[in-house]
Amino acid sequence: MATSHRTLVGIALFVLELAITLPATAQSQSSDLLPYPSPSPAPDSGASSTRVLPLIEPVRVTTGQQGGVDWLHLIGQSLYFMSIENAFRCSTERGTRDGFSNPFFRGYLNSVGNLHGWSDGDPFYVNYVGHPMQGAVSGYLWTQNDRGYRDIQFGQNRRYWKGKLRGAAYSYIYSVLFEIGPMSEASIGNIQALYPQQGFVDHVVTPVIGLGWSITEDALDQYVIRYVERHTSNDWTRLLVRGGLNPARSMASVLALRPPWYRDNRPGVDSSQLQDLEFMESLRERNTVLVEVSPPPGVAPFEFNLTAAIKTYLGDAHAEPCVGGGGTAALRVASQWQFVVDVSGCKLLGLANNLSGDSLSYLGGARWIPNPVGRWTSHAELLLGGTKLTQELVYPELEKAAKASTANSTAAYVLHAMYTKDWETNGFTIQAGTGLDVKLNNALSYRVANLEYSHSWTKELNGIKYQNGLQFTTGLVLRMGTW
Repeated sequence: MATSHRTLVGIALFVLELAITLPATAQSQSSDLLPYPSPSPAPDSGASSTRVLPLIEPVRVTTGQQGGVDWLHLIGQSLYFMSIENAFRCSTERGTRDGFSNPFFRGYLNSVGNLHGWSDGDPFYVNYVGHPMQGAVSGYLWTQNDRGYRDIQFGQNRRYWKGKLRGAAYSYIYSVLFEIGPMSEASIGNIQALYPQQGFVDHVVTPVIGLGWSITEDALDQYVIRYVERHTSNDWTRLLVRGGLNPARSMASVLALRPPWYRDNRPGVDSSQLQDLEFMESLRERNTVLVEVSPPPGVAPFEFNLTAAIKTYLGDAHAEPCVGGGGTAALRVASQWQFVVDVSGCKLLGLANNLSGDSLSYLGGARWIPNPVGRWTSHAELLLGGTKLTQELVYPELEKAAKASTANSTAAYVLHAMYTKDWETNGFTIQAGTGLDVKLNNALSYRVANLEYSHSWTKELNGIKYQNGLQFTTGLVLRMGTW
């Protein structure tokens, strides 16, 4: 009876495996794959010896032979992932379904326009567990389609860290698209349109902690999973350890219609070569070889800057300082010129009791670097865009009365409106600045100082002027394409 049950399970798993592995069959025959011999078949000993696990998967040869990104499959897998996430939201969140009655474009614009502040009202496990896992999955989606880096292996090698940072950059893009893109929380259900969902926490946490999550999975893969694979030949143990200890990588593999335990950097779970130390060492050496880059050191095709900032306002009846930070992406369009996009925010200080506020700026423009190759580099930039300022006054007595008189089922945004008053202004902004960087190595620079003057055509809020500001920023600059 047990033998019959095992056989039925084996058949079911075999059919499921065919369903998820057949779409990749044509790819497995391409010239970029390095086949290796399969173990000799076991003698026929009846139904109990039937194999139900996949044949040994070929190892991809990428280093020095391939480059670029498989954009078609990356976009397809990302849309697949985003569709699953949005379908789950629609089926489990009443607030999302309630937004379906709103006019699409008006609801979408209201949702995006209401973004400000940090918190979005979600519980801890959603913000700091669920979204980081989303960031790790999207990072793995990039890696498995990044031909020159899909077989990277955790360790003290530049190729691994470059591949992870490339994946983290895509994770940020995916996160922004999921939050405010055309198929997002903002467009499907208009989530950010109402209190308290308007914060930027997910935009930061998803890629940053998601990168840490994926590095942790890679470390587990290197030091725990590989250890188990070397010390046992049981296919099921290997399968469960590979799939279970790397949940984000497993999800990315499934989205590519592969088994969760699939690896680009070593054989399948039933391969005897997993215990061949010489063979595995040869794979490790190949997977850590750094791909040569063509730009001269210091002239990075792409740069990303994380900043801390303090802004001082100028003029009559000016506001107190604003403290915060932001991110800047710079794409090189010529040896001395970059196209820059900057998004930053800060908390308004010095306001009256029970009054809080924040500022959000979104700018784009040009940056000139007269000597981009030297150890010390200076720059000047001119950016155009907009600034949004918000203030909120809380009436404590009304808050107590509202919470005492309403039912627990009252929506948060309805209750919040009973004891608060909001002001906001949004206006065109022009910003000019100059800064100085010092090169730490080919990958990193430190922005020693950046001084910027801005003028915004925003209105006064509660008699306070925010039109003219002088901002000081500092932070690390990550340079891509130079290492």
